[in-house]
Amino acid sequence: MTAGAPGTRRRRPWRWRLGAVVAVVALSGCSSVGYYAQAIDGHLDLVRRARPVDDWLGHPDTPADLRERLRLAQRMRAFATDVLALPDNRSYRSYVQLDRPVAVWNVVAAPELSLTLHTWCYPVLGCAGYRGYFDRGDAEVLAGELRARGLEVDVYGVPAYSTLGWTEWLGGDPLLSSFIRWPENELARLLFHELAHQMAYASGDTAFNESYATAVERLGVARWREQRGLDSAADLALESRRRDFRGLTSRTRAALVALYRSDADDDAKRRRKAEIYGDMRAELERLKRERWGGYAGYDAWAMRANNATLGVQAAYDDLVPAFERLYEREGHDFVRLHEQARRLAALPASERRDTLANLMQERR
Repeated sequence: MTAGAPGTRRRRPWRWRLGAVVAVVALSGCSSVGYYAQAIDGHLDLVRRARPVDDWLGHPDTPADLRERLRLAQRMRAFATDVLALPDNRSYRSYVQLDRPVAVWNVVAAPELSLTLHTWCYPVLGCAGYRGYFDRGDAEVLAGELRARGLEVDVYGVPAYSTLGWTEWLGGDPLLSSFIRWPENELARLLFHELAHQMAYASGDTAFNESYATAVERLGVARWREQRGLDSAADLALESRRRDFRGLTSRTRAALVALYRSDADDDAKRRRKAEIYGDMRAELERLKRERWGGYAGYDAWAMRANNATLGVQAAYDDLVPAFERLYEREGHDFVRLHEQARRLAALPASERRDTLANLMQERR
């Protein structure tokens, strides 16, 4: 029993379930049984440790600041269902105090002269441009193997992830200490984003899935801010920095894509690539100095930025305007937005890409 935490419950027999799932994966011919075992066991560890929010609120040793954040998260959870038409289920109605700063570590990789992410394929889920680990050491081992193959690699911490609603029978996805004390705007963003993953999911299409969830996140936070009257100087400064950063990285990606698709030889591409990244970092410094009041929150990102870093960011950003246009076309109605997203997710990949491209043109 940890200090300030509700008492532990009787342990449930998760191990046999884990073994059964791993056995199914093995029988399916998958060669990555070890990877799936750590993923399943890592999530079940969170499930074992999760306690209902009401238990935390009712426990006398729960710190006052945590109590306040849990109440705020529950107001956001109700708002997500009542206003944004997101799932009314068990997700984010329990809480876990982690012993690490993030939930998982993701590994992403891309070639030296491309922003196209290396992908991994999974039963049922399809292919994705990242691989997640509950132990950072395991993530770094894979990163080293990918670098040895000549790929550019990034390993980054992820504060939360979605199980797409498939673990509802286990209690859903919990709130975590890795994000519960974030600023209000950022906490709302994360909850709305992860819940959106439960509404529509296109197997093997990372850009669709992440851009859709990011669009719901942005639209949802705008509604939340309007309801709460959040227009403080700090909130406005954060939004301004975010827009500046998105604009800069979007321009950088466009310049790199044009370069990598050009007829220049590889040596010329490498030289120009170094210049583009140098220009991006110099512009970040200028923004920091002239617009952000010295804010250094993007410094660590800038130091490690490479093709993998920018490639995964594209998945979260590039198709957002298409979903924002869809939201406008559907009369600013979240129910209809989710319905259209599910319809798109069910289309063949080529038809889905064409539809999104047309929406992007309309948005411009």
